[in-house]
Order: sequence, then C-alpha cells, then structure tokens
Amino acid sequence: PPGKALLWRASLPERSLVAMSELRTPRLLLRPWRESDRAPLAAMTADPLTMRYFHVTRTRAQSDAWLDRTTAHFAAHGYGLWAVEAPGVAGLIGFVGLSTIPERVPVHAPVELVWTLGAPFWGHGYAPEAARAALADGFARFDFPEVVGYTTTMNAPSRRGMRKLGMRFDPMASFDHPAIPAGSVLRRHVVYRMARGDCPR
Repeated sequence: PPGKALLWRASLPERSLVAMSELRTPRLLLRPWRESDRAPLAAMTADPLTMRYFHVTRTRAQSDAWLDRTTAHFAAHGYGLWAVEAPGVAGLIGFVGLSTIPERVPVHAPVELVWTLGAPFWGHGYAPEAARAALADGFARFDFPEVVGYTTTMNAPSRRGMRKLGMRFDPMASFDHPAIPAGSVLRRHVVYRMARGDCPR
C-alpha cells in the first residue's frame, strides 16, 4: 500500500533503493540510488538550464516517479542508471547508465546510453568519465552487440561528448522524437552508435 511504502522510505533514509553494483572512476562514484537523493534530483530536473535540451522540467512528484521507474528498471534488467557522486565535491551530480529504449522511439538497438548532469557540474569532464565506465560495464556484463545514444540535433555538448566516447554518427537514423510536439526545435534527434568491439577497455 502507498502509505506503507512511505513509512518504509521514512524509516530507512540512507538504504539503497535497489541492490546495484558500484563503479568507480578516478574522480567519480557510480552508485545505487538512495532516499536522500530524491530532493537534489528533483532540484536538478526542475532547473531550466539543466533541462534546456529536454522539452519539459519535472515537478517533485514527477521526479520521484522517474526515480521509482529507474530503480525498478535496474532491478528487472540488471543494468540501468546509476546515481553519480563526485566524492569531496557533491553527493549527487547527476546520473548515467544504460537503459532499454522506449517502444515508441524509432531507434533499433538493444539499449541506449543515457546521462544528465546538473548544470553546476558541466565543463569538468565528468560526463564522459562516467559514461566510459557505464559503457565498459555494460559490454562486459551483457552480450550487447552495440549501444546507441541519441539527442536533439541542437544539443551540441552531448553530441560532442558522444564523439569523445568514440561513438559514430549514423545520419540515416535521425528521427522526430514522438514525445516532443511537432514544430518544436527540439523534436529532431540524431543517433550515435558504438559497436561492442569499439568500446575502450
């Protein structure tokens, strides 16, 4: 029951929401989500600058629902989106990982690489550092032939990040995102791909 779930959350504020592994990079910790991440995650996804290449920002309720879906995805599939922490800098700077692709999105691939960092943490190289770890882990633990990334054509920072990771632009796969209204400058999306053998170890 919903009330019982809320009591559980209140009584275990620092317990991980789902059993997940951790990944460490020279500067970052990719870790399970905690109850204490809910408020900073909501603040991050309500920030218009952080979300400037998305067509919406999120309310606290929408952010909490997203986090519940995210942890359920990891529990169901064994992979998903980690919370990203920068020890000594901030307890939550964003999220990164691999996710199944929604059925309505016309991209044919097993999984997509996803990352979002809060605007205060841009420009430090955190996104590619975290994404490399997520890619290496995904290819090591699962038999994915490839991983894709996609974003709006206007998102130059993410496109640059995908190129830095070694992902290759697939011009024939560009598409209009069905969740974004017709006429929006954010609707057209581009696709980048990384084959299993191209992932740096």
